[in-house]
Amino acid sequence: MNPVSSKKTPFTFDSIEPESGLKSALGKSRADIIAEISASGLRGRGGAGFPTGTKWNLAAAAKVKAGGNKYVVCNADEGEPGTFKDRVILLEHADLVFEGMTIGALAVGAKLGILYLRGEYVYMRPHLDAVLQRRRHQKLLGTAIAGREGFDFDIQIHMGAGAYVCGEETALIESLEGCRGEPRNRPPFPVDTGFDGQPTIVNNVETLAWAACILSRSAHWFKSIGTDKSAGYKLFSVSGDCREPGVYEFPLGISVAELLQKVGGEGAKAVQVGGASGHCIPASEFSRRIAFEDISTGGSIIVFGPGRDMLEVAKNFMEFFVEESCGQCTPCRVGNAKLLEGVGLLERGECSMQYVQELLGLSETMQLASKCGLGQSSPNAFVSIVKHFKDEIMGRTLVH
Repeated sequence: MNPVSSKKTPFTFDSIEPESGLKSALGKSRADIIAEISASGLRGRGGAGFPTGTKWNLAAAAKVKAGGNKYVVCNADEGEPGTFKDRVILLEHADLVFEGMTIGALAVGAKLGILYLRGEYVYMRPHLDAVLQRRRHQKLLGTAIAGREGFDFDIQIHMGAGAYVCGEETALIESLEGCRGEPRNRPPFPVDTGFDGQPTIVNNVETLAWAACILSRSAHWFKSIGTDKSAGYKLFSVSGDCREPGVYEFPLGISVAELLQKVGGEGAKAVQVGGASGHCIPASEFSRRIAFEDISTGGSIIVFGPGRDMLEVAKNFMEFFVEESCGQCTPCRVGNAKLLEGVGLLERGECSMQYVQELLGLSETMQLASKCGLGQSSPNAFVSIVKHFKDEIMGRTLVH
């Protein structure tokens, strides 16, 4: 383990034989690679949880247009508040991520991969460029990869510019094309019409690393971990009021209470699962499972101790969304500003219960009518804090 690493548990990634996943993939047909990923139950580790095998299969079946090429994009625009596990993966396991991209390229028939790197991670660029260059020298990138004629694939790095919305895959593609980072209407989906109008798979850093592990150890191994609907291990970025913040590997299906015990967060008042766009879980629900079928997350876990002011927490998140809304659609642009305004009224004891109900109604409209996942999920923290900490929040109204 790196002495300055944020790792708090061993990672499975540490025990994977280098390039064993790629060697296994090279011995399979494209259909068999995708079938292995599908059988593993791997779902996107960036938060959306879309089945990876389905995404790869759709891109593999899509036709390129006008002599173009298919693309593999690694979404390393890690901007969700409280999330920093991709940073650790890229610093300590970049080879595994690039191996996963190469396997994805073999599966879908792509010629070029692009690592879309968060602007604030520019300090990683020399390290990642060096890893890519070494892989080219090792014939793990370029033409005739590992001696296979016709398997040509290389990876470029594209720097993001610090916009949270570019974590959404279509906004990311707009940014890659040199446009303002704004979500696209769907359909068409990126697997059919993505970067440069061509079939494109966009996968999270951790998803690609796990894909390489699955090809190395088998779908059966991965499927045997976690729950029936949430297979495998997951990396969690843990921060806040706990004794041991850092990055942990746990099987999906772990309860909030079990996680808190392992990170030294016993006695917590609440846990924000999934970052600013996630849900605030009160102590009365700590028995719930972190899994796609219960509480899903891209990996952010923020622990709130007994002394935390939950209205202050809600204000912090709403300020973030007002700042980061791209402004393209009205529900998100106006809705987040109205929710922040409501939090201000609550702080001053000037907000009636009736107006709180109206804000919850507005939140529901935002969840239904916003164009992208950012807008749809932006009211989640406000709604869950109002739901679970109503007495604390409305108590201010009664006091003032």
